[in-house]
Amino acid sequence: MATRGRSRRTPSLLLFLTLVVFSLVGTSLAAGIAIYWGKNAIEGTLTNACATNRYAYINIAFLYIFGNSQTPQINLSDHCNPSSDDCTAVSDGIRYCQNRGIKVMLSIISGGKNYSLSSPSDAKNIADFLWNNFLGGNSSSRPLGDAVLDGIDFNIEDGSTLYWDDLARYLSAYRKQGKKKVYLTAAPQCPYPDRYLGRSINTGLFDYVWIQYYDNPSCDYSSGNVNNLLSSWMQWTSSIPATKIFLGLPSSIGVSSFVPANVLISQILPVVKTSPKYGGVMLWSKYSDDQSGYSSSIKSSVEDVNCVVLSIRLTLPSQLPLES
Repeated sequence: MATRGRSRRTPSLLLFLTLVVFSLVGTSLAAGIAIYWGKNAIEGTLTNACATNRYAYINIAFLYIFGNSQTPQINLSDHCNPSSDDCTAVSDGIRYCQNRGIKVMLSIISGGKNYSLSSPSDAKNIADFLWNNFLGGNSSSRPLGDAVLDGIDFNIEDGSTLYWDDLARYLSAYRKQGKKKVYLTAAPQCPYPDRYLGRSINTGLFDYVWIQYYDNPSCDYSSGNVNNLLSSWMQWTSSIPATKIFLGLPSSIGVSSFVPANVLISQILPVVKTSPKYGGVMLWSKYSDDQSGYSSSIKSSVEDVNCVVLSIRLTLPSQLPLES
């Protein structure tokens, strides 16, 4: 009877351990590249961007005027003219991308005097505008047409430091009202904590955070030195509550913080991938990526997150009662 008891225990125990191991590593297998699109007509259409199969996330750039009783305005460079309603054609591109499994966000950016949030009620008004004009709500004047975006990206680099956390909370409240989830993403500068978005990110409401490792010499890559960048990455990933964190890099070869593909693949990715919060790489921007071919050269390495094989030795106490 004792022998039969042990034989039944072993498969059950092994099955339990197998499930535990897969639950630990299964959530960190998917990684991808995020890109900012919209600032140069030469970069092609949104449909073209998603057809390349290089990107998992698209940030449409930018909504640059909003808040403080101003009429919100979007600027997509020479792609279209929102004042004549011809940006509504972007809806076709949004749906094309989403049908390919690519998440598409609207990025709101600081613009000096062109934007501000003056109070929590002002933040609520902007959240309502974003919901009705770009997300799951209803409006007769949707600038990008009737397609429903996946979420809102906070790219705040100037102006007031207040009320962005209120905006995040109000947008998050809409998650229960629509038929699809409203994603919140943020693009803080790499010095920690971010002056403008630190309080917002600490709400824990953001799904994806793409940290900008450019225009910040204290934490950027420079002249073969990866230490500042990696030290900053470790601080961010160990400090903020976010589902996934991305390494934000310039895709333009001509800038000082540009990370050569071979350096990224051999010296940086092996370190940043050790974080369970690693989500991939964000690039600025689609236009410069087309010129450099950067995303194509790093895509497979960004997405390849190796599983860690765990070796477990289990010693059962001899007094543990056996199954009958």
